[in-house]
Amino acid sequence: MKPVLTDTITAPAPSGTAAVRSEQATTFSVLMCPPTHFTVQYAINPWMNPDIPTDTAAANRQWQELRETYLRLGYDVQVVEPVAGLVDMVFAANGGFTLDGKAYGARFLHAERAPEGDAYLRWFEQSGFDVHRPRYTNEGEGDFLLCGETILAGHGFRTSTEAHDEVRGIFDREVVSLRLIDPAYYHLDTALTVLDGRTIAYLPAAFDEAGRAELAHRYPDAILVDEAEAAVLGLNAVSDGHTVIHAPQARKFAADLRARGFETVGVALPELLLGGGGIKCCTQELRR
Repeated sequence: MKPVLTDTITAPAPSGTAAVRSEQATTFSVLMCPPTHFTVQYAINPWMNPDIPTDTAAANRQWQELRETYLRLGYDVQVVEPVAGLVDMVFAANGGFTLDGKAYGARFLHAERAPEGDAYLRWFEQSGFDVHRPRYTNEGEGDFLLCGETILAGHGFRTSTEAHDEVRGIFDREVVSLRLIDPAYYHLDTALTVLDGRTIAYLPAAFDEAGRAELAHRYPDAILVDEAEAAVLGLNAVSDGHTVIHAPQARKFAADLRARGFETVGVALPELLLGGGGIKCCTQELRR
């Protein structure tokens, strides 16, 4: 079901994208972290190669365009202070999962990112969330996506199934476990986009047979995205239930979205893509 709409906001579309429709979802709030210290120093996913130079200034300009897009759309944008040495902290979606005023913290698989968990937990505490420190490995909204009243939960690479049980207990919601099988799509949010409370888009090849069957059963009207568009992190998109902010290279996906009645905005993040992150990776939804 589409969300209740609020006041009209005029939002000029970035060059080369579709026009942005004026109404936006009520109190859509997101958390971001500027890529002040972003670079690729190590390789913990197939996208990362420390031998390829990164341009931190360019990453900051691209991130700023994404933030300004959200502001034009009328979103509440909260910003967490980046910590020196935490080069992947820009990927705010991984820092936790919030729902009903509760914040479930992240416990990162790789030692390089482990300190990010405490940095985000401090922000949640200071911002008035009921904080739950994790016992099990999980990477926040990278692997936990809310669709209606159901939490879709990825595992196979970064998040443990024990964390799925932990989330079920904290939030008292149905949690559906989905196994990821392609290392290029190591987080659920690289292989699946929640578009509104009952609609998703996903890459079938990223999931095992049981996961594909589960998604087909629950979401028979889902948008199926091919590997060419998923490979530019086209599914690493943000939707407020009305407008979808996506990688502009995913042209067919954007056309499919418009055919379903969604507005689309393309924002390019090529520098951050070198770290294996896209629009959704940079964006954690805050639900109070």
